[in-house]
Amino acid sequence: MGKLDGRVAIITGGARGQGESEARLFALEGATVIITDLLAEQGQRVAADIGGTFLRHDVTSEEDWAEVVEATVKAHGRIDVLVNNAGIYRKGNLRNTTLEDYRQVIDINQIGVFLGMQAVAATMIEAKRGSIVNISSIAGILGTPQSIAYGASKWAVRGMTKAAALDLGRFGIRVNSIHPGMIATDMMTEVTDGSDSRFAKMERAVPIGRAAQAGEIASVALFLASDDSSYATGAEFVIDGGITAM
Repeated sequence: MGKLDGRVAIITGGARGQGESEARLFALEGATVIITDLLAEQGQRVAADIGGTFLRHDVTSEEDWAEVVEATVKAHGRIDVLVNNAGIYRKGNLRNTTLEDYRQVIDINQIGVFLGMQAVAATMIEAKRGSIVNISSIAGILGTPQSIAYGASKWAVRGMTKAAALDLGRFGIRVNSIHPGMIATDMMTEVTDGSDSRFAKMERAVPIGRAAQAGEIASVALFLASDDSSYATGAEFVIDGGITAM
């Protein structure tokens, strides 16, 4: 038996990277997975590989969220899990970040999470159960250089997670956040500007001595999506190789 047998899970940003890893693991554990993303070709390929469904989806659009929820409920009758994974990174400090870049990061990383939680709430409340997993970052726990917009969005995800957990707990819905550190995905290529030496230098600064693989974060998402974490809500799960312990 899989940990998610019979469950229906929506994973945003599931076409590649961490979201793809989550989608593959959830399917392996028995879930019916709905992958959403703007990367249609990649998302369709992953969905085909795992026997899931791909829906093109702009997480900043309230209308798109309504359509994703409606399509999922129509096809499967329920939504058990939402993983708010979609996110972007724009390098920049206070002085050189444009308002346009700042708003784009906030729209996707913060407002997208808000809209997602809001969109699935009614269906989960009716079912009297559900798990929402919000992907934040250690940038939502620590101040990080060259990340003013990203950090602001991830601190917001941390706060919204706690507020939503308090709001939805009495309905049997759990809401938790994951705070990854250095993960070997495309986003780290943006952070390091594609520099292998910079990547290696960042790895050396991690107490455990390496970057995580996406699957190591996916396994925590699986834990939070499953009944293994039945008493966990409003909590922060830091997966950073020890960075925040320093």
